[in-house]
Amino acid sequence: MNAGFSAPEWPLPAHALRMPFTMAGMRVGLFGGSFNPPHRGHLLVAETALRRLGLDRLWWMVTPGNPLKDHGVLAPLGERLALSEALARDPRIDVTAFEAAAAIRFTADTVRLVAARRRDVEFVWVMGADSLATFHRWQDWQFIAAAMPIAVVDRPGSTLSLLSSPMAQRFQRWRMPERSARALPGARPPAWVFLHGPRSALSSTALRSNA
Repeated sequence: MNAGFSAPEWPLPAHALRMPFTMAGMRVGLFGGSFNPPHRGHLLVAETALRRLGLDRLWWMVTPGNPLKDHGVLAPLGERLALSEALARDPRIDVTAFEAAAAIRFTADTVRLVAARRRDVEFVWVMGADSLATFHRWQDWQFIAAAMPIAVVDRPGSTLSLLSSPMAQRFQRWRMPERSARALPGARPPAWVFLHGPRSALSSTALRSNA
């Protein structure tokens, strides 16, 4: 995923532009996306990761944009941030846009930044299985997989990506059994797990079409 930096179209709250607070030893999930708009399917991914991985916090990272998607239908960053905050009410979820403030362009840059600034935190990259199918198109995707543990949460219509995606095939030997998911945050990368659980058929594309 490429964050495709651009200046926010309207004012953003100062707290959203700062990297969320952490304490030493925390287990934190990084869940990034354009969230255009955010919906129940996104929330299920976040809730599944929190529960199954035993995370202390999850950063819901609203990116300025994604080059793999159409920017012509991209709502302003501030709007997507506000909608995400309204949806993600779990106190363990930190909705943030710090990537915009840091002018980050690629997910690989996010991984490098948080690893450098928060060396005492156990991070896990969290994504839906629909992203797994295109993960090999992300900038420096093999670096990301080798630098940070990854949790992939099943999404409707994307289960087969577990078998067919280049990432799943390339890193098959480092896939952890689902029953060991809680050990993922402390695992030495490359390490990843595929999590099954409740699924929602909602998609941002469908919601925009029906708006």
